[in-house]
This record gives sequence, structure tokens and C-alpha cells, in this order.
Amino acid sequence: MEEREHLLGVVTKGSLTEGLEMKLNPAGSVEDLKAGKFVVIQGQKHDFFGLITDVKLDASHPHILVHPPEEEEALWREVLAGDGTYATVALRPMLMLPREEPEAEPQPVKTIPGHFAPVFEAREGDVNRIFGDERASPSHFYIGQPLDMETPVCLDLERFVERSNGIFGKTGTGKTFLTRLVLSGLIHRKHGEVVNLIFDMHNEYGWSAQVEGGRGAFVKGLKQLFGSRVAIFSLNPESTHRRGTKPDVEVHLAYEDIHVEDIAPLQDELRLNVTAVESAYAVVARYGKEWLQALLEADIKELAEEVRAHPESLSALQRKLRLLKFPFLHRERKGPDVIQTMMEHIQRGTHIVLEFGPQTSLLCYLLVANIITRRIHESYVRQTERYQATQNPADRPRHLVITIEEAHKFLSPAAARQTTFGTIAREMRKYYVTLLIIDQRPSGIDDEILSQIGTRIIAQLNDEKDLQAVLTGTSGTSGLRSVLASLDSRQQALVLGHAVPMPVVIRTRNYDEEFYAALGASALTLEEEQAQLESDLAAVFGT
Repeated sequence: MEEREHLLGVVTKGSLTEGLEMKLNPAGSVEDLKAGKFVVIQGQKHDFFGLITDVKLDASHPHILVHPPEEEEALWREVLAGDGTYATVALRPMLMLPREEPEAEPQPVKTIPGHFAPVFEAREGDVNRIFGDERASPSHFYIGQPLDMETPVCLDLERFVERSNGIFGKTGTGKTFLTRLVLSGLIHRKHGEVVNLIFDMHNEYGWSAQVEGGRGAFVKGLKQLFGSRVAIFSLNPESTHRRGTKPDVEVHLAYEDIHVEDIAPLQDELRLNVTAVESAYAVVARYGKEWLQALLEADIKELAEEVRAHPESLSALQRKLRLLKFPFLHRERKGPDVIQTMMEHIQRGTHIVLEFGPQTSLLCYLLVANIITRRIHESYVRQTERYQATQNPADRPRHLVITIEEAHKFLSPAAARQTTFGTIAREMRKYYVTLLIIDQRPSGIDDEILSQIGTRIIAQLNDEKDLQAVLTGTSGTSGLRSVLASLDSRQQALVLGHAVPMPVVIRTRNYDEEFYAALGASALTLEEEQAQLESDLAAVFGT
């Protein structure tokens, strides 16, 4: 077997449950070791793959620390280094591989190496062995590199879409760019198998987006990269025009599209009490799908007598629902049923970016997402039941990934029991629908939902409650929490869960011209981009 280089140190003690401790090689520098670094521990029978989770300084005798050498006593410092003073490193083994079976699949750690097992820096072959190579597998997608390495780390997209997933991090840590990377990978590598529906609250995924802190620099959106594979649905076509393109579909919703189930999760935003929501069901029982129009236009005293509801509750409900005055919401349907149009795009495999334009209020975002997702849920349940009945591959629904921001508003302990998003997170995997949730406050998400998250991509978080919540359902959390606490605020993330064999800290891949080029034929050529721009400008200015 090929000999390894770059010895970091040797194992001195540890346990299977608490991890291992390594004494640093005296020839090495403690400043070269970073929490999250990918290492290989060479046992007698197995190679163990793991992460550095902590680094600390120690001494063989406390007297040395009581009387440390002066700054000018360089020789004395060198004499002490290695034996008198040294560094110890906490390691968390994650996978093991038989040394005599190099082609075997890595397995979860069930034992530990013996005393003085050497610890080495991981090599490119180790990373490819563990995380796969996108050149060899169509289901793998390069998302970043391990710390201090230039070797690609890949997500297994086949496993990624099997469950709902999350991208977490405080504001300004690059969650949007991480999300755009992942979505690009799904469109590029899984087109035809998986389709995306993106609720784009801040208009960052469609045609283009401004680089955060980039002083005017812009990057390409999914429509610009993938052309006709992506359709932009817009709640405000004028806003889409101002940003240099035209929507594929203008979104208009009618009163009849709104059900009480879409309103109930908005109790906090509308400040509704439980009695008001119960009164809404009384109106529905009398007026059916025309309940909202009837409520908004009714004389409350007469309506209360008619439906036998409390007049004060109905009055409060009427006042609150009159706040839902959005330009895309109409008393009667305007044009085709836009949600049915969405379903037709999804069935064709066209990815959808739903832009909200200037309608960035949380109330608007929650309402629209609730309406659309409820209808999609109903449609996918019907499709799945038909497929199970016929067992015809042609009837199998196309797998759908729904991307939502501000996920804690949909998946809080109270809302998760009422919203369709909670249902999807818990059980919709069997109906071919999963979520990609984007959030800066994972502590606001229901613990049961968090435990169902398959893969987590976690950027920097500072709040202790968020750190605790984001690792819900994960083993070895103490070591991983220290790794999370050491992440840089930009372009670093911890990736763990179903789509990667072991947790790994990465420097995220750049979303730039090199990335566009790597997408190859999927991206628009310069000529196609120019033609698209000319067409869009003509649509905007009517020329």
C-alpha cells in the first residue's frame, strides 16, 4: 500500500463515544491545524476518516507554565517544544475502511485505532473515495473543497432529493449563493428527473442577482443559465421587466383560490384569534368557495345571523382580511388558473421561479406559498395514488423540490401542524415532494421537522439556540458544535447528512464565470444570451 506523507501526529487516547486525542508532531505547527480539517487515521487493520474538532495546548509539567521562558529565550523554547510543551488535537472518526480491501465501501465507525496510530492529512484520493467524483457519476455534484485542499467535495444528488433538506446560516453568510449552487446542480445533473419550484421572496434566483457587498456586481440567475429549462412566474411583471427580462407567466390569483387552511397559519401576522378562524369555517359552510368574497362584502350583523357566528369575531376577521389587498389578488379570476399552469410546467419538467417583485412582505409571501403548495400537495397525492393503482411508469409523478425562505414561519411548532409545508416535511417523501428550506433561525423550526431533515448545509450561526437546533437528531454533536463555532462568516459551511457519507467543512465553490463554464451546454451561449436580452428589451419597450 502506498505510504502516506504529511504526518500530523499520533493517537494517544480516546474512546468510541467521545472521540480520539492526538499529540501533534513536534515538527508541525499548531497554527496549521483548523477545526473541521479532514484527516486519515491509520490503524493496523483499518483506515479511519474523520475531522479535527478541537485544538489545545498542554505541558508535561505545570512548573513549565508557571515559569514560562522569556521572549528572548528562543533556545529554551525550542528545547521545551515537543516534550515539555505540546499541542493535543481532538479527532472525531466518522468512517472506517479495511486496509486490505481498498475497493470496499466505507462503513460507519464501530471501533477505534490503537495507541500511537499515525494521523495524516487526507489526500485527493481520500476525498474522491469518500465523497465521489462528478466526472464518474452523473448523480454527484461538486459543491466545494475541504479546508486547506483543492479537491472537490460532491453532494450525492440522488440521495439529496430523497428527503427534505436545509440550508442554514445567519444573515450575510451566503445562504442564497449556496442555494443557487445546489439548485444549479439539480437542474444541470438531474434535469428530467427532478423539478424545482422556488418561492423567490427577494428576486434572487430568476434572471440575475446582485452580489452581497459586491458594489454593483451581478451574477447570473437560473433563467439566464438554463434558458427554457426555467420559467419565471411573476406576481409583478413590471418589476421583472425593470430587472431586464420578462416573465414567462404573470401570476393572478382569485378570491376563490384562498381557503381557510391558507389563512389559519397567518394568525400571528394578521393577529387573528382562534374564534375568528372558526367563524371563517362557518362562512365556508354557507358560501363554499365564494366565502371570502361574501365575508368582505357582507353586512356583519346580517352575516352573523345567517351563519350563526359571533358578530364580533366575524367583524374582526373581516377587518383583518381586508389587509389582503395585493395587486395580483382579484375578486374574480383573471385569465387561466395560474396554479394549473404551474402544474403543467412541472409535469413537463420545467423548473419554476416564482418572483414576488416589490411584494416582499412576509404576509404576502406566506399567503401565496400556502395557496400554491396546498394545491400542489393535493395534485401530487392524486397522481401518486393513480400511479400506485396502475403501476404504470408513465403515471409516476416527477419528483418535486420546493424551495422556501423564512422557513421557520412555515414550520414553527404551531404552524407545522397547520401548514401543508409541515405535512410535506413529515410525510410527502412518499408522494414525490420534498422541501429545501432556507433559514437564519433554525431554533424557530419544530424539532420533529428538524429531525426529518436529510442533508444540512450550515453556514455560520452565533446564537446558542440555533447551534443546538441545527444539530437536532445528529450524533456526535459536541464535536460538531465546536466546528460550527469556528466557521468563517463567508464561503465556509459544514455539510452533513443523507447526501454525504460523513460531515465535512468546505470552502464553498465560487459562483462565477468558471462555474458558468463548468455547466457546459446547459448554460446559454453568448449569442443565445444576447438574443434573449434583445427579445426581453423588445417586450419591455414594445419595439
